Amino acid sequence: MHVNLEQIPFSCFGSYFVLSRSSGSGRRADGLYLRNVRGGDEKWGELFHIELVGEDGEAVQYEVRMTPSQLILDAGGERNATFCFAAPDVLRVRSHGVRVRLAMETGAYDYACQTEPAGALVNSFTQTVRLRFAMREGELALDAPWDGVKSTRVVITLVPDEKTGAAECALEEFITVCQEEEGQDTFAACVARQESAYQDWLDHVLPVPQEFAAGRELAAYITWSCVVRPSGLLTRPAMYMSKNWMTNIWSWDHCFNAMALARGNPQLAFDQLMLFFDRQDASGVLPDFLNDSFALWNCCKPPIHGWAIQWMMERSNFFTPERLRELYEPLAKWTSWWLVHRKQTAEGLYCYHHGNDSGWDNSTVFAEGVPVESPDLAAYLCLQMETLAQMAERLGQHAEAREWHNRSEQLLQDLLQRFWTGERFIARMASSGQAIEADSLLLMMPIVLGDRLPATVREKVVAGLKRANGFLTEHGFATERIGSSRYVPDGYWRGPIWAPTTMLIVDGLRKAGEDSFAREIARRFCRMAQTSGMAENFDALSGRALRDPAFTWTSSVYLILAHEYV
Repeated sequence: MHVNLEQIPFSCFGSYFVLSRSSGSGRRADGLYLRNVRGGDEKWGELFHIELVGEDGEAVQYEVRMTPSQLILDAGGERNATFCFAAPDVLRVRSHGVRVRLAMETGAYDYACQTEPAGALVNSFTQTVRLRFAMREGELALDAPWDGVKSTRVVITLVPDEKTGAAECALEEFITVCQEEEGQDTFAACVARQESAYQDWLDHVLPVPQEFAAGRELAAYITWSCVVRPSGLLTRPAMYMSKNWMTNIWSWDHCFNAMALARGNPQLAFDQLMLFFDRQDASGVLPDFLNDSFALWNCCKPPIHGWAIQWMMERSNFFTPERLRELYEPLAKWTSWWLVHRKQTAEGLYCYHHGNDSGWDNSTVFAEGVPVESPDLAAYLCLQMETLAQMAERLGQHAEAREWHNRSEQLLQDLLQRFWTGERFIARMASSGQAIEADSLLLMMPIVLGDRLPATVREKVVAGLKRANGFLTEHGFATERIGSSRYVPDGYWRGPIWAPTTMLIVDGLRKAGEDSFAREIARRFCRMAQTSGMAENFDALSGRALRDPAFTWTSSVYLILAHEYV
């Protein structure tokens, strides 16, 4: 499998190291960078700009070849440099016939110093990591002038041995104490180990029809390479949304990644679910997003967790009574937080305080202001309480099971009374109850309730989803009605197609008895993603990839839809 470095970073399972390209926008020069994805997406995390140079120090042009196990910079003839992970925190670099130059733009108290004849230590306060360079062949040239507080620059050059023409270096990331690389494996052995690790991952990825095999490999690499090891606030192995720019985990994205892992890698799936419950506030709310060093509490994400857990319970025997006990109380607290803290008026229902709480950040449902009562939230809570009822029943807590079931049934009736006009669902301003005029797909999301919706409601929602000049396009469902005056091709949640909404609607359509329609939407999405890549979202009319081009929840939804719904 060959991967396009222009869109997809080079990394491996468990690593915070990333090799990726910059287009030269902003202050960064065009080219290849070694990055550190600790600390979230507020920074790009560049450690070094990497170049191949000749003996005269002039940059040498090269072509890139990339597979899951190695990144090769080919300068022609026998001149090349290859990067491979010896371990998640150890990057090996081997070059022949050419020098490798790594240049750091320093700040704060960043510095570098020679620690041994063939090694160096780099301390990046800016990126909150330290790095050890240890040469295995050739020499290391360090240029790090000291100004009394920091190094004004750090330039490390890997110089080939005069006899062999080769240079090889191990670059290790550490926080406190350098552990030293275990063993003395050859570079070839490191490549073979990574090939084996990736193949083992691929063997456990959901199988798909041959038509979508190429997309499966791409989705498999993106999900494998976006996992980071436990560190700081991350209590478990965690699948980031991307190692491009969106280097966090958001508290609904993780559900879709868990779902794709449920059959082939159930422990990792369970870890993805529990990451946020491990950091749950005493009130029950979950953080909006997590990374290794920060959790954001200014907003949250919608309570789709019950829907996702129910979906996984139906497809995996991993949810034993012991694991259900581990999940039950946190899920109940998360549900109760909405019921207690997000009701604005006695006659109203539960509300979002910002578009970000819904996951649909700038949806036109929120164009008139906040807080907003939206029918999707009530639908998710209905399903979450039903999941809690089933979990309680399996745990022998029959009285609690009945209580959750009754609350779910009551909320369904309240949802229909509050939001259903007889023709469509609406949202309301939470403070006044005033109906909100919007053309957002968000108002169609109660279809996730499937056959729990009354037949007349179900039929009209499905008809709305099928309507010409509505949301349906050649590639799936636009998030804003195509004819809307507020439709924007790259408008984030005001037009583009997204994976999570597609997954929720497809599942709801199937449960509503619209199996053929559900399969058709799944096929349209998978064709688009296989053609355009596993992007954050897509132009609804052209299918063109938008925003971050290597996203894990898109990859996970692709795998689920291609495996189960196509």
